Amino acid sequence: MQSKPSMLIATFFGAGLVPVAPGTAGSLAALPFYCILRGLRLGPYLIATAALSLIGTVCAHRAEKILGEDPGAVVIDEVAGQLLALMARPADVKQVLAGFALFRLFDILKPGPVGWCDRQLKGGIGIMADDLVAGLLAAAALKPLVRVQR
Repeated sequence: MQSKPSMLIATFFGAGLVPVAPGTAGSLAALPFYCILRGLRLGPYLIATAALSLIGTVCAHRAEKILGEDPGAVVIDEVAGQLLALMARPADVKQVLAGFALFRLFDILKPGPVGWCDRQLKGGIGIMADDLVAGLLAAAALKPLVRVQR
């Protein structure tokens, strides 16, 4: 069935199926993936994140048709957003945790453009967009911390 691979990706290999705080689980699941990508230069890192985001948009759209509007089990958006938050290239565990916390904060509180995307955009694009914007805001907030501590 075509939806099985889409659901696997949309839930990021089941991370979104946890019964409590699936968004946080998705963000945590992004961290090992970040460890794999962090050795890349910024350009290839962003290309990999963009590719994941495009695939995630398609899979989130398909999952939404099965599970209903913006289902909590879909966490590929958290994975992509978390990767964007960490594009500032934190050098140690404390910086990675700061990036994790900043992303979760922006994703949960949905300030400004994050909230706009959440309210105005629908389907796979809507599922992904607010988390991608939250990731960009978190990266902007994290970057000065990374510079100071290097």
